[in-house]
Amino acid sequence: MKKRWLFIFTIFVPVVLLAGSDAQTDIVPRTVNFLIFIAILYYLLADQLRAFFSERTKSIQNQLDEVQKKLDESKKKMEVAKVEFENAKTIANDLVKDSISETSAIKNKVSKMYESEIALLSKNFNAKLELEMRKAKKEITIEVLNELLSDDNMAITQDNLENIVLKKVA
Repeated sequence: MKKRWLFIFTIFVPVVLLAGSDAQTDIVPRTVNFLIFIAILYYLLADQLRAFFSERTKSIQNQLDEVQKKLDESKKKMEVAKVEFENAKTIANDLVKDSISETSAIKNKVSKMYESEIALLSKNFNAKLELEMRKAKKEITIEVLNELLSDDNMAITQDNLENIVLKKVA
């Protein structure tokens, strides 16, 4: 109702005002006509413009909401990735520590094994050396006795035999 009165008022006011004057310039009637044109356009297009702008506002808001949701999802994924990264870092550090301790344990085990192997080889070498020494003493003793016994010209007493053997062995 208000719009109708405004429309009627904008049409008849210029007619009443301009009916009695013969002005040389036509700026006032043109301005009035322009205002009337704007009022008519507003009357005809106001609802459609409001609907258009409200729809546009809603679509922009929906797009903004979608972008905000994507941003929130990205932030959540980033937090999850950070947590997974920290877990992976912790696991990697644990693996490094475990590998270092396992390496030192294996090194100690191998070292002890080789030390015992070296001790065993040394013991075997000493035993073989002693056995070879005994064999050599026995062979020398047999050789000396055979020499002495084969020589018929020489008369050997028990004391002489012992001295000869001791000299040969020493």
